[in-house]
Amino acid sequence: MAAADEQAVSAAPYQEVFVRRTVPAIAALSALALLAAACGSSTSGPSGSSSSSASSSAAAASFKGCMVTDTGGIDDRSFNASSWQGMQEAQSADPSGVSVKYLQSSSQSDYVPNINAFIGQKCGIIVTVGFLMASATQSASKAHPSQKFAIVDNNYTPALKNVDALLFDTVQDGFLGGYLAAGMTKTKKVATFGGIKLPTVTIYMDGFWDGVQYYNSQHHTNVKVLGWNEKTQNGNFTGDFTNQTKGLTLTNTFIQEGADIIFPVAGNVGLGAAKAVQTADQQGHDVNMEWVDTDGCVSAAQYCKYFITSVEKGIQTAVKTAVLSAAHGTFKGGNYIGTLTNGGVTLAPFHDFASKVPASLQSELAKVKAGIENGSIKTPTKSPV
Repeated sequence: MAAADEQAVSAAPYQEVFVRRTVPAIAALSALALLAAACGSSTSGPSGSSSSSASSSAAAASFKGCMVTDTGGIDDRSFNASSWQGMQEAQSADPSGVSVKYLQSSSQSDYVPNINAFIGQKCGIIVTVGFLMASATQSASKAHPSQKFAIVDNNYTPALKNVDALLFDTVQDGFLGGYLAAGMTKTKKVATFGGIKLPTVTIYMDGFWDGVQYYNSQHHTNVKVLGWNEKTQNGNFTGDFTNQTKGLTLTNTFIQEGADIIFPVAGNVGLGAAKAVQTADQQGHDVNMEWVDTDGCVSAAQYCKYFITSVEKGIQTAVKTAVLSAAHGTFKGGNYIGTLTNGGVTLAPFHDFASKVPASLQSELAKVKAGIENGSIKTPTKSPV
């Protein structure tokens, strides 16, 4: 996929809509998603994108943190929702000093005008979400060197002084997710697929595939991965992060081919996968899945009973830290990489599967995690951070 159009577009005038926050910043992502959905009906911004603020006291705050979503939208139960949670947590940490707002991108053509709109509003920091916004963010940062930015799921070489680039080494927890799936499958077939073939998507899939291979090598078994091959970089993608029907259809295909654990790396498309798993369960099939980016038992709680775990990255904490550092004068820019060691990536709790994941497998996972952290277990990927 091509990066966002870098042509400068002047921002059309629009109204900011202030929405009183109905949940605390630490509320579950599912509640935040409901709030965000309500915000999404607010007055249109540039190119038809929607605009909202999370604070009733926003006008009184001296520092504005502003976020531009990717096309998945504010309520994607994935990286956009996590980023917005981090923005709200920053405001909650300093409610009298920090206000936050967002503009939602309906298409990639919204990236530049949305960023320009926030530059015009003199936001203290502009947080852009997603690898596809890399070019638009870089161009804006170079054109406005005194403007502070942060970007989720991308970094730059060389690093940019006015951009806090937040990237996550999800090959590591993806590896753990693959190992866990291989240890839990009963059919000896598991599956993964992506939304769009981007490095920040395939790095998860690489980790998942390699984790399965490592389990096979340790247990002398032959669990197969459908939907991806780390060696060839060939696999299945739906082409977007929004079309749940595509996720349902592809997951049904995997189930028909014998996969009993599914790992979608596709934002809202994953809800279609979850629906397919639910339907299969209702039809008497024993099929489960792993969620991505966030704890699915929080962000998509209606499907929690099917989530063995979630392969998470700590977006909300990284975004919160970036906003507060800009607000409090400690912003440095540069590249941040979340890892198992620093807590930037992790497996979520097992929730309903806590008693179903064998103690022996949990012990193995702890040893694999330690091996990844000390470097004795390698996590190859074609999408290095």
